[in-house]
Amino acid sequence: MEHSENNDQMTTLSQVMETLRKRGVHKEFRMNDECQMKYDNSEKNYTPEELLILKTYRFEGDSNPDDNVALYVLQDNEQNLGIIIDSYGADSNYSGEEFDTFLRAIPIQESDEY
Repeated sequence: MEHSENNDQMTTLSQVMETLRKRGVHKEFRMNDECQMKYDNSEKNYTPEELLILKTYRFEGDSNPDDNVALYVLQDNEQNLGIIIDSYGADSNYSGEEFDTFLRAIPIQESDEY
């Protein structure tokens, strides 16, 4: 079965992160306290138009709805790959509307590669 690794074994956040790490995707895009999106330790501030969501994974806790997490695989306009991890619902990693507004503005081009 082709890509059985993707279908059979990637059921938890840690499994997806490990698979992505093996593929060279391990750096993070993060929004700082000034609501600027940064890539790993770079100084560049990204706009949503400079990013592309390649894949979205959603994980729901079996016993606790507060365990809901989304992992996004992104690519910037310089072909750098990275991830955003966000707890969604009441316990989001980011407070305020800035993160949600930024995330919703990023173009999506779902890829089966990730």
